[in-house]
Amino acid sequence: MKKILIILIVGIFITSIISVSSLSDQYADAGSRKKIHFTQTISSSQDPGLEHENHQLAFVLSPNEGTLYDGSMTFTSSEYVNIVVLHEINPNDVHGQDTWTVNENIIYGLSLIDPEKKSGSFEFTGAGLALHSSNSKEFTTTVSVDGWIRGQPTQVLAQKFEFEKENPSLLLSRANVPVTIPMHHGIYNGDEVFYILTDTSDEDYVNIISKKQEWNIQLSKTIKEISHSNIQKFFVFKNGIKGDGIFGFQNEIFSSTPEKLDYTALGSIIEVTWKTGQKEILFESASDVIAAEKSGRIKFNETNIIVNIPQIVWPNGQMKVRSDTEITNEISHSGGQIVEINRDDLSVTFVAHRSWDSDGRTIYYIITDATPLGPAELMGIVYSPESVNLLSYSGTVDLFQFKNGIKGSGSLGFQPEISSVSLNEENYSPISKIYLIEWHNSELAQILQTKSDIDSFYEEDLLTVSIARPTNNEYVINSPTVDPFQ
Repeated sequence: MKKILIILIVGIFITSIISVSSLSDQYADAGSRKKIHFTQTISSSQDPGLEHENHQLAFVLSPNEGTLYDGSMTFTSSEYVNIVVLHEINPNDVHGQDTWTVNENIIYGLSLIDPEKKSGSFEFTGAGLALHSSNSKEFTTTVSVDGWIRGQPTQVLAQKFEFEKENPSLLLSRANVPVTIPMHHGIYNGDEVFYILTDTSDEDYVNIISKKQEWNIQLSKTIKEISHSNIQKFFVFKNGIKGDGIFGFQNEIFSSTPEKLDYTALGSIIEVTWKTGQKEILFESASDVIAAEKSGRIKFNETNIIVNIPQIVWPNGQMKVRSDTEITNEISHSGGQIVEINRDDLSVTFVAHRSWDSDGRTIYYIITDATPLGPAELMGIVYSPESVNLLSYSGTVDLFQFKNGIKGSGSLGFQPEISSVSLNEENYSPISKIYLIEWHNSELAQILQTKSDIDSFYEEDLLTVSIARPTNNEYVINSPTVDPFQ
């Protein structure tokens, strides 16, 4: 009976591995690593692990000797489940830790992720990945996996290589998604401005703004290094006339708009406070505020804090709204980045594009402005010529776009972009300088997911990395990372 059980379990493992291979959207050889993307609905069965016979298990990535998986998984399930990660260990090294085995000869270390959920996302590294229920009721789950395999069996790789040649395209789930961002009222020379807040260099302002607008923004400490002479002034009021401003007083005032050649979406915060005994008024322009400070009626606190405050609507203009408002995985980067501007609800809906940070984690970004003029017009965003002056500061990161290779949802029609930094790193910035990746032989192109992948293939002389210079100009975009699902 025990021999029959072992044969059955081995059969399940082999079937699961081949199933994952045939259902994956894309594998790619990156040295010893193989890329995996798939979305699949799986039904659970009796957990084959010893002393788990009354439990249900759905293998997402089955264990196989010498195989290591890492990446991210998103799932939904019909029942409450735990996430199970298995780790290949020597039987002599157990020493009381939690384990999982079907035959007591091959033993895996067991990580059981609590609490039980019906949906969630998880980053993993291990020899196997599964969803587990502690009761005997069968469940169905749909999972999306985005990751890597190391040490996958040769015959499975060969099968996948043939599939890749027949269909050289990268299919990512949710490659483009809508993200609705709160808008704020601002003022420029007496006229109304609608703008969004996405990033700031100060952690306190991150908390203040996120709470105010009930939508989280990003901390970008590096943009604090950008010279204030290259960005506009952004006047924030700490007292005075009550209103909808960040601190509950009058609306913020801008010193520039997209109609001006000195416009950038970055602004340096100047906190304005009325002095005691002065008659408070509603300011309508930057020049009025500056004049009041010179006359001694108010005082300035030049905070050295920088915010990313792209204007959506300004006097005599607004950002382009797409004609095709249905957001799909195949939607083009051209023709506009916005699908709706709702002035009544004070919100704007962007297309959020899926890409990878330097460590290969999935991120989403929007595009609000760029230089030079050609790419800005093509993408339907604001032209910001002053942004070229940001390149000399550390508050700019590299964003790698692909000119050829595997077809996908990237801005040029190939695989998605890769950022030079991680979202969690100190040097995250929304301001990106564009580099182009071009495979020497596009038929040998692989899916790259990390900055180290790019470096590795560059060192092997399989691709070229060059600075993008459309119309012989530096190419800079404002592409803040956002969380579409908050």
